[in-house]
Amino acid sequence: MKYRSTMNACFTGYIVQAIVNNFVPLLFVTFQNSWHIPLSRITMLITVNFIIQLSVDLASAGFVDRLGYRASAVTAHLFSAAGLLMLTFLPDMMPDPFYGILISVIVYAVGGGLIEVLISPIIESCPTDNKETAMSLLHSFYCWGYMGVVLFSTVFFALFGTGNWRALTLVWAVIPVVNAVVFCKVPLFSLDENEETGMSISSLISDRKFLMLMLMMLSAGAGEQSVSQWASTFAEEGLGLSKTVGDLAGPMMFALMMGLSRVLYSRYGDRIELDSAMKFSAAACVISYVCIAIPSSVLGIVGCALCGFSVGILWPGTFSLASRSLVRGGTAMFALLALAGDLGCTAGPTLAGMISSAAGDNLRLGVFAAVIFPVMFLIAAVFLGNRRKEK
Repeated sequence: MKYRSTMNACFTGYIVQAIVNNFVPLLFVTFQNSWHIPLSRITMLITVNFIIQLSVDLASAGFVDRLGYRASAVTAHLFSAAGLLMLTFLPDMMPDPFYGILISVIVYAVGGGLIEVLISPIIESCPTDNKETAMSLLHSFYCWGYMGVVLFSTVFFALFGTGNWRALTLVWAVIPVVNAVVFCKVPLFSLDENEETGMSISSLISDRKFLMLMLMMLSAGAGEQSVSQWASTFAEEGLGLSKTVGDLAGPMMFALMMGLSRVLYSRYGDRIELDSAMKFSAAACVISYVCIAIPSSVLGIVGCALCGFSVGILWPGTFSLASRSLVRGGTAMFALLALAGDLGCTAGPTLAGMISSAAGDNLRLGVFAAVIFPVMFLIAAVFLGNRRKEK
C-alpha cells in the first residue's frame, strides 16, 4: 500500500504522544519524595501540560495549513524530544527543581499538542477502506505506547531503581527523534486537497452538531485522563500497593483495556453501530467511576480496568462522527476537536487533584468527582443522535 509508511509513522506518533502524557506521571511519587513537591504542585504539572497542548491546538488552526503537515509533524516530534531531554538536567540546575520540571513539561507539551492536531487528519486523508476502523486502530497505538511506557519503566525501575529515571528518560527521547526523521520522507496527503476549501472556524462553532461534538470530545478527554493521570499515584497511595504492583495494576491495566477496546472496534467496527457503542461505553464509564469510589482495593483495580475499556472508543469515535457529519470540516475541525479534547484532559485530572487536596489528599474522592464527565458525554451523545434522527 502506497501510504503504509505514512500510517506507520502516524502510529509511532501516537506512541510519542503516550510517552509525553504518561511517563512523567509515573514519577510523581518519586518527585514528591526526592524534592518534597506537594500534591498541589504535582497537579499543576498535569494542568500545565494540557493547557499548553490545548493552546497549541487553538493556534494550529491558523498555521498548520500554511506551514505544511510535514514541517509541522517534524517540529512536533523535535519539541517532544527536547522536553524529555531537558527533564534529565534542568531540575538540578534550578534553585527550585519544580520549575525545571515545569519548563520541561511546557516544551514537550508543545510537541504533544501538535501531534494531536496533525496525526488524525493525516490518517483520515490516507486512502483506507474504512475510515472509522482506521481511526480506532490509530488511537489504539496510544494505548500500546502507554502500556509500553508503563511496562518498560516498571521493569527498568525494578532492575535499576527509580533513582536512575534520568537514563530511562533519555531512552524515551530517542523515539520522537527517530520518527521526526521518518516524517521527513513519508508521502503525505492534505485532508483538503480534493476539496475547494475546509469550513471556517466561525461556521464550525455556529453549527450545533459541532458544538455537541466539541462537548463530547471535552468529556472524552476528561473521563479518560482523570483516571489515567492519577492511576499510578492512586494505586500506590489510595490502594496501598507497591510501586511495581501499583503501576501494573493501575495505569498498565487501564492502557491494556483501552487498547483492547480500540483494536476490537478496528476489527469489528463495520458490524457495530458507532452511536450505540459510544452511548453504551459512556454508561460503562460511569459505572467504573462508582467502582473506584468504593473503598475496596479489588474494586479500585476493576474500576481502573473498566474505565480504560469504556473510554477506548469515545475519543476516536467522536473524530469519526465529526468526519461523517461534517465532511468539509478540514484542518480547523480537527484542531478545534483536539482543543476540546485537551481542554478535557486538563479539566478532568485538575478537578480530581483539586478535590483530592481539599479532602485531605483523598484521591479516591477526587477521582470520583470527575464522574460528571462521562455523564456529560452520554447526554451529548443522546442529544446528537436525536438531532440526526429528526433530520
